[in-house]
Amino acid sequence: MLIFFQLRSVLGRRTGNEKPPRDLYTPRDAAQNDTADAGKVVTLPRRDVNGEEEDRFSAIDAFAPAGTPLNESLRALNRADASFDPKEFLNGARMAYEMIVMAFADGDRKTLKNLLSREVYDGFDAAISDRENKGEKMKSTFVGIDKAEITHAETKGSEAQITVRIISQLISATYDKNDALIDGDAENVAEVNDLWTFARDTRSRDPNWKLVATESEHE
Repeated sequence: MLIFFQLRSVLGRRTGNEKPPRDLYTPRDAAQNDTADAGKVVTLPRRDVNGEEEDRFSAIDAFAPAGTPLNESLRALNRADASFDPKEFLNGARMAYEMIVMAFADGDRKTLKNLLSREVYDGFDAAISDRENKGEKMKSTFVGIDKAEITHAETKGSEAQITVRIISQLISATYDKNDALIDGDAENVAEVNDLWTFARDTRSRDPNWKLVATESEHE
């Protein structure tokens, strides 16, 4: 479908020059002077980290079996950021996925700025501008997410990266300037399989994540 082809083409591969990501997940007490954008920020609760040492990884062990590569990488991330909880992160990633897909379809640059790294946003902006210049319109309905799971996590220096496999259902159709259908289907639901990667700087007091890469998941 054109919407996801465009998403992948503007995100593409990482350049290695990304700036520390911000603003994907904002805690409740960080919404200073942002009341106008309150409905477009994904909010995650912060976890209490004052438990015993043996309980530190309980949420991670419940999420991924102890001793597995995923469990070890999530533990390493938690050591860098003791507030990290994989279940809470995944819930936020699901919300962010829908918001990004629909904002791209609607040409909603304001929402995208809150959810994408600077370099990724520039690509989205260019793709939306190209669509606007051609007089094309995209009409989409987000049906839901069938499955979302963390497939990979790692910490490179101070940057944490988490990849999420998402299987979603979407109705999307693109029309040209004469309202002729040029891609997609206005009635039938399509299944989309994707791998999306989010990142943040664990040294920063800002807990926010941003989308930095995406690719198609081939069965």
